Amino acid sequence: MGRSAHTSVVVRHTVPVNPLLPSARELDAGELELVELARHCIDANTDAGPDEDGVHTMGAAVRADDGRTFVGVNLYHFTGGPCAELVVLGTARAQGARAITTIAAIGNHGRGPQSPCGRDRQVLLDHHPTARVLLPTPDGVRSVAVADLLPLSFASPTNA
Repeated sequence: MGRSAHTSVVVRHTVPVNPLLPSARELDAGELELVELARHCIDANTDAGPDEDGVHTMGAAVRADDGRTFVGVNLYHFTGGPCAELVVLGTARAQGARAITTIAAIGNHGRGPQSPCGRDRQVLLDHHPTARVLLPTPDGVRSVAVADLLPLSFASPTNA
């Protein structure tokens, strides 16, 4: 009798890749720390109860290229008050940070990481084009290059 040939197949399990976010990866230890800083900031400063609207409902944290971290909260106003991301970028700059490497925004009452709005994405791309943004994806919270969030972005004078 003849022998049958057996072929072994190696199956590799990989993290799902989102083709719309090619730079997406799991968070590293420093990024997890940034999420916790933003969470602590909003937990300590929110002015809204669990089922209430408030003025301060989002916290943000950034890491500068020198390793320093900064936090800020949003200032909601019907005229379009600044998002937590813009507040923390201004805070970091006012304290001497010139380049931001990572940013995270966290909702109050355990809402977790939130994706930046379009205005925040454009500001980040214009002023910190190499920054990474921590945001929820279908594959969980991921670290994503800001350029992936605006693949066909407007070319403002600051990034032209």
